[in-house]
Amino acid sequence: MAAFQPVTKKGNAPVPLSLLDFAVTGQGNSAIETIQNSIELAKLADGRGYARYWVAEHHSMPAISVTSPAVMLSRLIGETKQIRLGAGGMMLPNFPPLVVAEQFGMLEAMAPGRIDLGIGRAPGTDGYTATALRRGHSFGAENYIDQLQELLHFLDDDFPEDDPYKDKVWAVPGPGQDRQNGIPRSLNSPSVWLLGSSGYSAQLAGKMGLPFAFAAQLAPENLLMAFDLYRKNFQPSEVLDKPHTLACFGVYAAETEKEALLQTESFAHSMMRMMRGLSYLMPSPEALARYPYTAQERQLMEGWRHRMFYGTGETVVKSLNEVQKRSEADELMIVNLGHSPKGILRSAELIADAYQMPSGLTDL
Repeated sequence: MAAFQPVTKKGNAPVPLSLLDFAVTGQGNSAIETIQNSIELAKLADGRGYARYWVAEHHSMPAISVTSPAVMLSRLIGETKQIRLGAGGMMLPNFPPLVVAEQFGMLEAMAPGRIDLGIGRAPGTDGYTATALRRGHSFGAENYIDQLQELLHFLDDDFPEDDPYKDKVWAVPGPGQDRQNGIPRSLNSPSVWLLGSSGYSAQLAGKMGLPFAFAAQLAPENLLMAFDLYRKNFQPSEVLDKPHTLACFGVYAAETEKEALLQTESFAHSMMRMMRGLSYLMPSPEALARYPYTAQERQLMEGWRHRMFYGTGETVVKSLNEVQKRSEADELMIVNLGHSPKGILRSAELIADAYQMPSGLTDL
């Protein structure tokens, strides 16, 4: 695998700051509007000095519009100039490893040195949809490690001599294609990360010597435990000589605390629905004001609201700085979660302002 390429911090951020995009599609908004908003968000991130822009893979969720990170990233390559682009992540149990290697080999060929491949073990959806995605295939979470090893071999063209795929199957574009065509290696692998929200992927990332990204937007209570497991299990590799961590948090910044809370309520409502086995929808704050909540629903929403950092840009930045200090994360990432597409753009802008990050590409 290619050696890990560090990124730099901008402004007053304690460590490099990046964006994860869920392509949130609140009720009343279209997928067309959402995708255009994501393109604008990537361009803003590129211009304001965010280090990475990752898109997530979700399926059968009306409140989220990106099901294929590779397709979205192929568009963003042409819309940005220098920010690293990646998947946060590709849910490996949903795909044959060769497909993932081909897609991200294509992306690396289009934007050499700018592509990150975050790998996840969860399905990115509910059980019914996971069954629909994988019907007729043997891949799944139960053989995740085997899938992961196969993916890495395809990316690096280094299958063992006794492997049935050795010199018979190649991920194209990629190093194997270069070797078969008799030219010096022109393509490196994308930078591979393991993602997780518990201790399993943390330990695996450490043992494999890979960078580890923790989804604190889902389980912030597990962050310190997961980082400790990762660091204790870390073994130097050709990728990394020391542990490298990234912590991602759900945030929403607005001009006022009241507006930030209203938008955060929409996300908390969508998670409450998901916990009750209902479709993942994100109603507007106005619709939520009329919703007849039960005591149990309010309790579920309160739990999800407490997982987020929300308020003014300065308030959110203060919380991010505090958790970075406690966790000693090498990088921070934020996912802006609210109903309003323009509000999501504004949230990313306010946080960049609070960190005094560059005001545009000319300042980078």
